Amino acid sequence: MSSRHLPADERRAVTVETVVALAGEQNPSEITTATIAERMQLSHGALFRHFPTKEALWGAVMEWVAERLMARIERAVQAEASPLAALEAMFMTHIDFIADHPGVPRMMFGELQRAELTAPKRMAQTLLRRYGERVRALLEAGRTAGEIDSALDLAAAATLFVGTVQGLVVQSLLAGDVGRLRSEAPAVLGIYLRGIRRQA
Repeated sequence: MSSRHLPADERRAVTVETVVALAGEQNPSEITTATIAERMQLSHGALFRHFPTKEALWGAVMEWVAERLMARIERAVQAEASPLAALEAMFMTHIDFIADHPGVPRMMFGELQRAELTAPKRMAQTLLRRYGERVRALLEAGRTAGEIDSALDLAAAATLFVGTVQGLVVQSLLAGDVGRLRSEAPAVLGIYLRGIRRQA
């Protein structure tokens, strides 16, 4: 079924997925509604029936990212028996998500750099806050379980966790090779885990 014959909800979902795919191929700030409509084989008017402005569309994309990423992470975390294993699963799940959707970090970084507080920027900030809170909760659980150094600065460790993922992502984008994320992430994560683990 082509985009033009989909029910409204499905067309909105396909539009968002189209934007995410396009962001993996080109600079997100250069994606026009005309480009999106052309990729979907729709008219401009059909696109704007579902998203009255480009900002509304970008907000829907950020919501899609937040829901998909956090749902994947939650499934991965719940499948693990210990907090440290859950942290490892969270890290690698995030890396896999970015490798599957390379346009996502480009869009996130683009929105966070905007001077004005747009709806998409607020959504990106909310996602980062939720993500950081989830990391911190796992670190606290790990400390309670005796897996993590009792003297660890949890706020700093949470910041370093997020920054480590972001650093890997930025380097892969600079290199133009998102595939390297999956190969480099385990060793980098290993160093992080050694730094926070309680020493015997």
